[in-house]
Amino acid sequence: MEKVPHVSTTDTPEETVEVEPDELREGLVAQLGELLGDSLLDHAILPGVDLTVRVANEAWAQAAEELRYVLGARYFCFLSALDWMPSPYGRYLDAEVDKVLAAEAGESVDKEPEPMVSGVCGGDTRLQVFARFSNVKSHWGITVKADVTSDDDPRIGTLTKVFAGADWHEREAWEMFGITFDGHPGLRHLYLPSDFEGHPLRKDFPLLARIVKPWPGIVDVEPMPVVESADGPAADAAAATDEGDAS
Repeated sequence: MEKVPHVSTTDTPEETVEVEPDELREGLVAQLGELLGDSLLDHAILPGVDLTVRVANEAWAQAAEELRYVLGARYFCFLSALDWMPSPYGRYLDAEVDKVLAAEAGESVDKEPEPMVSGVCGGDTRLQVFARFSNVKSHWGITVKADVTSDDDPRIGTLTKVFAGADWHEREAWEMFGITFDGHPGLRHLYLPSDFEGHPLRKDFPLLARIVKPWPGIVDVEPMPVVESADGPAADAAAATDEGDAS
């Protein structure tokens, strides 16, 4: 029986719990390793729950094909992209109340962005694509990630030849992140005008609308009124209200 760390939401020391080895997902990783060889770059198993793998750029479409036709993951859930670059704008997009809280905590509003750190299974480029596939008969799912070619010219192969449903998802990722899917039958805008410049879901795209008007829920609010002592006007007002209700 394998011991794995259990992450606690409290400040107590890290606990250790025992779980059964995940033979299903370990077997899937082994099969993918045989099918993809060195193109299987990394994997992460959440025992009894989920599996994530990262494959080489050139093996992206092959991985989808092997998952569908060999491993039986015939259900394509979705495809999207990730931008791991920290926002270059610091906290200037925050509402004034957030800036006050940051100052009280000793944080600089104009501090330098943190270094780029990729998520599960790592990565070598700023932008990544990821897709989710499921085997509905055997009841398991897998997330596949891959780096794009470069930050300046992000490209990767299309999955539309394996899963026709990837068409819409790839158009969205092309529009919002600027990633080209080589072999796609027709990359064109879904939401934005054809002459729109930039890619709104990239971290370096300025959210001008938020500068002009804060987003709902992030506006500054007035402080709550100070409650006076029991013998003060507040208590008298409360008593008067109680008397009015009683009458």
